[in-house]
Amino acid sequence: MNSYVLDFNDVDKTDIKIVGGKGANLGELSKIESVRVPTGFFVTTEAYKKATDNNEELNLLLNRLSLLKADDRENIREISSKIRKLIEDIPIPKDVAKAVTYRLKQIGEQEFYAVRSSATAEDLPTASFAGQQDTYLNITGKEAILKHISKCWASLFTDRAVVYRLQNSFSHNKVFLSVIIQKMIFPEASGILFTADPITMNRNVISIDAGFGLGEALVSGIVSADNYKVRSGRIIDKKISAKELAIYALKEGGTEKREISAGQRSRQTLTDEQILELEKIGRQIETHFKSPQDIEWGLYENHFYIVQSRPITTLYPVPEVHDGRIHVYISLSHQQMMTDPIKPLGVSFFQSQFEEVPLTQIGGRLYFDLSHDLSSRIKQKAIIIGLDKIDPLVSNAVKGLVKRKDFVKSLSREGKMFSVLNKGYLSLGLFTQIIKIYHKNDPSVLKTLMSRNEVGIRELSQKMENLSGEELIAFIKEEKQIKKAIYDPQSMGAVYAGVLSQIWINRYMEKWLGEKNAADVLSKSAANNITSEMGLELLDVADVVRQYPAVIEYFKHAEDKTFFDDLKSLEGGNAAAESIKIFLKKYGMRCPGEIDITKPRFYEQPTTLIPTILNNIKNFEPGAHNARKEQGLLEVKQKEQDLLTRLEKRPGGKRKVKKTKKKISTFRNFTGYREYPKYIMVGYYWVIKQALLKEADRLVQKNVIREREDIYYLSLEELHEVIRTNSLKSGIIEKRKEEYEIYEKLTPPRAITSEGEIVSGEYDRDNIPKDALAGIPASSGIYEGRARVILKMEDADLEEGDILVTPFTDPSWTPVFVSIKALVTEVGGMMTHGSVVAREYGLPAVVSVENATKLIQDGQKIRVNGSEGYIEILEISKTV
Repeated sequence: MNSYVLDFNDVDKTDIKIVGGKGANLGELSKIESVRVPTGFFVTTEAYKKATDNNEELNLLLNRLSLLKADDRENIREISSKIRKLIEDIPIPKDVAKAVTYRLKQIGEQEFYAVRSSATAEDLPTASFAGQQDTYLNITGKEAILKHISKCWASLFTDRAVVYRLQNSFSHNKVFLSVIIQKMIFPEASGILFTADPITMNRNVISIDAGFGLGEALVSGIVSADNYKVRSGRIIDKKISAKELAIYALKEGGTEKREISAGQRSRQTLTDEQILELEKIGRQIETHFKSPQDIEWGLYENHFYIVQSRPITTLYPVPEVHDGRIHVYISLSHQQMMTDPIKPLGVSFFQSQFEEVPLTQIGGRLYFDLSHDLSSRIKQKAIIIGLDKIDPLVSNAVKGLVKRKDFVKSLSREGKMFSVLNKGYLSLGLFTQIIKIYHKNDPSVLKTLMSRNEVGIRELSQKMENLSGEELIAFIKEEKQIKKAIYDPQSMGAVYAGVLSQIWINRYMEKWLGEKNAADVLSKSAANNITSEMGLELLDVADVVRQYPAVIEYFKHAEDKTFFDDLKSLEGGNAAAESIKIFLKKYGMRCPGEIDITKPRFYEQPTTLIPTILNNIKNFEPGAHNARKEQGLLEVKQKEQDLLTRLEKRPGGKRKVKKTKKKISTFRNFTGYREYPKYIMVGYYWVIKQALLKEADRLVQKNVIREREDIYYLSLEELHEVIRTNSLKSGIIEKRKEEYEIYEKLTPPRAITSEGEIVSGEYDRDNIPKDALAGIPASSGIYEGRARVILKMEDADLEEGDILVTPFTDPSWTPVFVSIKALVTEVGGMMTHGSVVAREYGLPAVVSVENATKLIQDGQKIRVNGSEGYIEILEISKTV
């Protein structure tokens, strides 16, 4: 077998290194019975290497290119152009040219061919790289084909291919190119078939784009295609486009655009019978490749020819179901304000704590399975009412689903129910506590609850001190203290007392005074809000650090591992270290994404706090903590007096004043406690995590794992088995790390079905400006300022007056809130942590703004309307 030329039949999907991703798929396609693939051969990557190896000038240019970043377009353009010219000018090695010529003679030297690029980083399951290299159609003659082989090699360095590799962390020196030489067919029609609908992502719906002539007209966008949707042998939708142009092959070689006759323009490209035939072919190919496929096809002499198939890389994964029914999943991650993937240990630990809840891991995130509940009309209403308060986008999506009668009939009725009514959370004891606490309005119950939970954490720590090995893991798997603390009826009763009084205030102040969201101002400086206190107490740390220039200078290059040791040698270092340790004693178990037990806590990475401390020094005067708290209390007092004075002048004023005064008192006493259950949960997490890491250190000492963090890529059950046997399945950690990297690149949907359909809800846009970005009004007020688009807390470099725009915030982000004037997030609801803290700090906030971090540019001037729930972009573009 010649190493420079291979026939299609010589290649399968494992040969990516030899013929590239596109070539490997084409070789695999040719092995499927009854699927027609135009004949051809590959010029392998060995031929490319032979032509380019040991070229000093090329290596120098490649080294220069590897130092660039994806946004350095000017230098990319310059260096890439030089590389392309250099490669095109390299003579094709004689033995490569000889092998190509021999194969052309066997097929037909005078035939017309498509000459197509196939890179080793192309058409992969996780990165398509589609369209990054060049294709040339209708090429004939040995010399022309050899010339176009060089052109394909050079196209490995098109600007778009270089940028794409940089964005996806592929090395230019490790990507090679094969060239496909494939006999042309001259189709009457051609197009693209997706075995999963690219719009809804439904795996059971095939989508076909079709147009007259060659498929290049569709790919290049010069013509609108017909689109057909097919499901299980039935055409469910057709859109027939007016097709004015088509691309056809010329007899002498090359292609040309032609106008389509008026009578043919609106004609359906494929007959219904052909559409259904193409569906069968698509399903055959998908079954062979075992994944949804993006397929290029052509219709020639009433037969379909397949010229390419590649995996669809944009689909969000779906779990396997075994009951033959449809399941509906909604994201726990969006409700918990943490849409990053969770490592396997984090997933299994969370599931072990709430095992009665129907939680499923999808794409590294946790989802609730709503199927059982949505199959019941009564439970549908309960679910929708609950979701309305949490995330209207999900609620609206579910409302759309339950209107589809056939869909509801097909839902699974097996498995666990989601409704809290079936879990004992809304027990008689809870209702009793809500009524008792709400009406008694005695805040001393909170001290009892907090004391009880602190004792619980200490007791858990003491119990675990003497546990190790299998006994430790068994204890953790059975440990239910976390759930008991969170869903304690008295604790939840205190939370609901604050929530119900807030609802009452907002409802009746709007009814009696015409004022919306009156409780927002009354939220400021609330007692017992452990989350907002965290932000203010970091101002105290800043007050200590600001006194010592050497500490501030060290903070610019501080290291986590040596952080406190390094501070000892600096003037003021001991004082700074002591203030940070006091802060960490109370809040060190918190971190961004804290529902994932594997995430590094502030204890483990104290440098995460440094940007916020430096922002506080820059933006605030000493004593800002007390000043802000006192200012908040003053505003609450003024707001309360204003409401009561206005109410007194209304009909029935005395009665209304008396009721309102009591509700405000209840609200002020209990609203801050809303944040406490999560605080306690992460306190328990930290105790358990420390025990797990000690066990991980033992495994490292025994050479079972390489580093302690490797346990994060195992489930609790797997970790149990590893500890029992002191052995680890080969390659499992590396495989899980690769999966996690893939999950990090995915955008998790709020709602998805087991068919892969991403279900989206929409906002009512009737009451907002035309071009505004819609969201949930989470904290009232209107503010204009500079948008700071920040994806990670540790990157938050803020000026006084900035608006924070970020995918999500959880309690750990609260210290950042101190420096901003408004908040915009992509996920969240009225009662999520970011919204609660925004109201207490008096920040206008709009949450659940889809794609906010993409639609708003860093540095743009924007207006946040937290009262009505929308964002207006006041500048077209702005670069900081």
